Amino acid sequence: MYIIIVGCGRVGSELAHLLAEAGHNIVLIDKDAQAFQRLGAGFNGVTITGNGFDVDLLKEAGIEQTDVFCTVTDSDNANIMSGQVAKKIFHIPKVITRINDAQYMHLYQELDIDIVSSTRLLAAAIRNKILDSRLSSFLLEERRVNVMEIEVGDKIIGKSVEQLNLPGELIIVAVSRHKKDLFIPWPKDKIEAKDLLIGVVKTEAINKVKKFLGL
Repeated sequence: MYIIIVGCGRVGSELAHLLAEAGHNIVLIDKDAQAFQRLGAGFNGVTITGNGFDVDLLKEAGIEQTDVFCTVTDSDNANIMSGQVAKKIFHIPKVITRINDAQYMHLYQELDIDIVSSTRLLAAAIRNKILDSRLSSFLLEERRVNVMEIEVGDKIIGKSVEQLNLPGELIIVAVSRHKKDLFIPWPKDKIEAKDLLIGVVKTEAINKVKKFLGL
């Protein structure tokens, strides 16, 4: 995929490396040219100095061919502005925006962009560490395992949860039904149309799992 990341701080630089290691084409934008020093000499993506909501600069960055646009600076206002430009002007299908102030998260979600609250995510991770060190530890520390949201397609409607589990590679841990009922399924539970499945997947098996599920 062709991915633009706005903000080359700790989050942006780490995200760029993770995506580049996965074989994606990365363009990083930051208003401070010195921020790119975080990337090190081995980074093979493109870096551009400027604001992530500058229309001309975004065209230079190749936004018209972009699959995913991420804005992860330390400024909520800058992130929202960049996200809105990408979504409303260039109609990028997937726009992901980092938000620090969680109390306004519900307002930003109305803008039709995917919101990640770094404050809420970190607070939840620390809470889980306090309650049980095994809970959600992979979210921040473990690259070998990921959580996958699976939108149900025709290939898996009517199948049971146990038919979808792949030992050592995928396990379905929760089902969201009718966008309001979230439950932990029994192995014999049948998958219904419009269900959203939550699965824990081995990172290196993601492509195999997506093919198996018809994604």
